[in-house]
Amino acid sequence: MRKVSGLTTFVFLLTLLLAPMYTWAAPIDEVRQLVKEYYKGELQSNITELDSIESIVGQLDPYSTYFTKEEFERYTDSINNKPTGIGISIEEHEKGIQIVSTFDGAPAKEAGIEPGDIILSVDGNSTERMSVQQASSLITGKAGTKVNIEVLKITGKKQSYILTRKSFQVPVVSNEMLYGNVGYISINSFSEDGASLVIAAKERLAKKGATSYILDLRNNGGGYVNTAEELIGLFPNSPHAYMLMLKNQIGLVKSIPQKDLFPNNTKVLINGYSASASEMTAAALLDHKSATLYGQRTYGKGSMQSFYPLSDGSYLKLTVAEFAGPKGTVVNKTGVQPQVVTKEGMELEKAHLDTILESYPSYKRLSKLENVAQTKQFTVTFSEAVQLNKKEGIELIALGDAKKIPLKVEQKSTNQIKAIPTKLEKGAAYLLLIHPTFQSSKDIQMEQGAYVEVTVQQ
Repeated sequence: MRKVSGLTTFVFLLTLLLAPMYTWAAPIDEVRQLVKEYYKGELQSNITELDSIESIVGQLDPYSTYFTKEEFERYTDSINNKPTGIGISIEEHEKGIQIVSTFDGAPAKEAGIEPGDIILSVDGNSTERMSVQQASSLITGKAGTKVNIEVLKITGKKQSYILTRKSFQVPVVSNEMLYGNVGYISINSFSEDGASLVIAAKERLAKKGATSYILDLRNNGGGYVNTAEELIGLFPNSPHAYMLMLKNQIGLVKSIPQKDLFPNNTKVLINGYSASASEMTAAALLDHKSATLYGQRTYGKGSMQSFYPLSDGSYLKLTVAEFAGPKGTVVNKTGVQPQVVTKEGMELEKAHLDTILESYPSYKRLSKLENVAQTKQFTVTFSEAVQLNKKEGIELIALGDAKKIPLKVEQKSTNQIKAIPTKLEKGAAYLLLIHPTFQSSKDIQMEQGAYVEVTVQQ
């Protein structure tokens, strides 16, 4: 349900802060002046003494960099999801280049490369201390050409891959209906049209009957600031998008109000690879209490970059600001902590579970059934003799899905009902709902429903 392209998206295009183009004797003079006027960060040395753009950029933070015209075009294509390459989103790491996400239908995912893996070399070139742009220029290329990468797997093992580059489609936004009239929307990058695509997805789901929503920002590395401002404006009671800290001033930036808002019980999914615009959105929703965040602490990139065109057609990407939540939630180098912390990979299932249970507030929670076999059968024991009826008294729901699992329900004994599902999926999570539709042999109606959380062994 994800993602973005062969370049990183852990950055912002802060179009409102673009400075006017300067015309100096050479691009290096332009770079010196821009750094002097706008750069927010510590300089390691006197840049007037440096004789190349590369050496100046080397004194800046990891998110400030220099693009040739061609590199800039590839970069913006990546944010707007027009990729050609092996299908990964990447970020700098002390050991090399870390993979943030992989995309369906692209070579990397098909080869078994996973988020969290670290690229150690590309065609024999070590990626240690390499910038994202340098790595991307090596990894990307014409469709049909090959690239050899050495990867440090999340398991700790090293593995080499020879991948054939190709073009692939990465939808910015995808959506589907989950059980219980829950609309699920995943936004894969903060592209220029990202917010309008979310609005359109929400409208489609509403027409299908959605009454609650889950917005997925997992593995989303960011993109355009304006898109984040628009997305935050889709949530109730969210007048401000972020606190902006420029080199010489601090202020609040308003969100961009939208007409048809998400409901108050909307859940938003985040994880350790949610960064930049995703973190801006998460921090705003947390500070305004306008949605509930599920998952793990985000990446912690709370800095903002602006692009400055240089006279030779190249571009300087420069860190010009930091941001925090509207009420001061720190993002940079800290990340956003969700209200509901979940096991990695189970964010959607937990959010879906909680949304379904909002419709059954009086139901009693029974003990969890964890790591059950795929052939598990369920026995429900009542305090007295019960009788089966034609009403649907027991349901088994696949969490994070639209499916309701078919059940064969039969009487096991006078006070026990057996529910036999079709084969359960390995590693999946389910919700067993026992509705108060059963009657005792004395025609006494069951007073209270109940539910059981179920997980299947890997």
